[in-house]
Parts: sequence; structure tokens; C-alpha cells
Amino acid sequence: MFNLILFGPPGSGKGTQSERLIARYGLKHLSTGDILRSEIANQTTLGMEAKSLMDRGELVPDEVVIGMISAALDNNPQAKGFLFDGFPRTKAQSEALDKLLAQRNEAINVVLALEVTEEELIKRLLNRGLTSGRSDDNNEAVIRARIQEYHKKTSAVADHYQVFNKVVGIKGEGTVDDIFNALCEEIEKRMAA
Repeated sequence: MFNLILFGPPGSGKGTQSERLIARYGLKHLSTGDILRSEIANQTTLGMEAKSLMDRGELVPDEVVIGMISAALDNNPQAKGFLFDGFPRTKAQSEALDKLLAQRNEAINVVLALEVTEEELIKRLLNRGLTSGRSDDNNEAVIRARIQEYHKKTSAVADHYQVFNKVVGIKGEGTVDDIFNALCEEIEKRMAA
């Protein structure tokens, strides 16, 4: 089984590259946002708990998110591996994920971090805002705040996995194919090991 975390600030190309990586390697995509929406739509216990918190404007606590990730791992025993997207976001979530995987004799194989300059991210997001309909994609001040928030929160996750020498920076600028090939090269190095 091969497990990877795809990292990158808003607008770095995670969505585009995730789809391609999943298609090439047969990994199961675990996006916390998608899982949350699915749990709510299916009215699971965890989903209803999350919905009640969100309806009050509160963040979904780590234990609920981790419970959802655990259920997703359990529900996909045939998976060749997982691509984690949007999770973990904190050091505590990183440690909880490591523990969940260890219970299954698995681990994170690599953390691939897409690196894109702030100016390029802003340009991409403003451009995406023209068609996405997302209000947070068409205001430069909001975009800058999102990028800063990303760096503040995720640096602890990168630091956690850096201790295990699992973080690899990937230049997230250039053609979609060039970036994809760089990601694949890192994945294949580890699959061969």
C-alpha cells in the first residue's frame, strides 16, 4: 500500500494533480471536505455531529475528522493506497493519522509539497475566480489571508514529517505535465524502494 499527502497552498494545483495521480496509481482520494459532505449527505452519526457544529459556525474538532478518516480507511480495504488531500492540517492530526495507519501496519510514504510563489497563486486564484463562482477566489486581500493561514497552519505538519525525512518540495510552476512528471518521479522512487 502506498500513502501520500499532497500539500500546497490554495491555487497550487492540488486538485488538478490529485486527479491525475489517482488515475495513474489507482490510489483512493481522501479529501476531508468530500468526506464531510458525504457523511452529512448520508446522515451518519459523525456527519450529523459535524453538521450540528458547522450550523453553529464552529470548527469540526479533530476527533470527528479523524473518525471520518478512520471510517474511510476501514471502508476501503482493497485500496492500493491513499492520497490525503486537505488532511492533516495540524500536528495533532498528523500524529493521529500516523497512529491510525500504524494500527494497519501502514505509514505515510511521502509528503509532496507543491511550491508556488505568492504572486503566481494570487494570479491563478483571481483567474479561477472569474469562472469558479467562489467569492473567496475574487478578492486579493482574502486570497492573501488564505495563503498566510495555509502557511501558518501547515508548517507544523511539514515539520512533523520532515523529522522522518518524508517531505519533498515540488516546483508547482510550469506546465501541468511537467509538474505531474516531477510528482510521479518522486512517487516512483519510493515505490521502488
